[in-house]
Amino acid sequence: MVLGMSLATFTLVHVIISLIAIVSGLIVMFGLLGSRSLPGLTAIFLLFTILTSFTGFLFPFTQLLPSHMIGILSLVLLAIACIALYAMQLAGVWRPIYVVTAMISLYLNVFVLVIQSFLKVPALKALAPSVPPNPPSGPVFAVVQGMVLVFFVLVIIGAWRRFRPIAFA
Repeated sequence: MVLGMSLATFTLVHVIISLIAIVSGLIVMFGLLGSRSLPGLTAIFLLFTILTSFTGFLFPFTQLLPSHMIGILSLVLLAIACIALYAMQLAGVWRPIYVVTAMISLYLNVFVLVIQSFLKVPALKALAPSVPPNPPSGPVFAVVQGMVLVFFVLVIIGAWRRFRPIAFA
C-alpha cells in the first residue's frame, strides 16, 4: 500500500500524473518556441512534473536506482525553474535558465516515458528486450532515445533564442 492505495492503483495515479506533466509540458514547449508564456499551462506543467518526480520516490525500493537519480536531478532543475519564473520573473539571465531547466525536466520525463514504453508495451519490448532490473537496450532503443535527445537539444536551443515574452502574466 502507498498513500492508502494498492500498488497497482498508486502506479496508475503516478502514470496519469506523468502523462499530464508530459502533455502540458509539450504544449508549454511549443509556447516557448512561439514566445508565448502560457502561465496557466506552465503552472500545471511545473506542478505535475514535480508531483511525478516526488511520487516516484514513494514506490517501494531497497536501493538507490537510476530512476531515483533522475528524480533528484529533475526536482533540482524544477526548483531552479520555479525560482527563475516565479521569484526572478525571468529577468535577465533567469529567462534562459528557466528555458533550459524546464525543458531538461520535460526531457527527463520523456526519457523515462520511452524507457517505460519499451518495458511495458509488448511490441516495443520485443524490439529491445531487457533482463530486470536492467533497462531496455539494443539498437532500436538507442536510436529512439537518441532521436528524443536530438529533438530536445534542438528545441531547447530554439526556445532559448525565441522565448522573449513581454511579461509573464
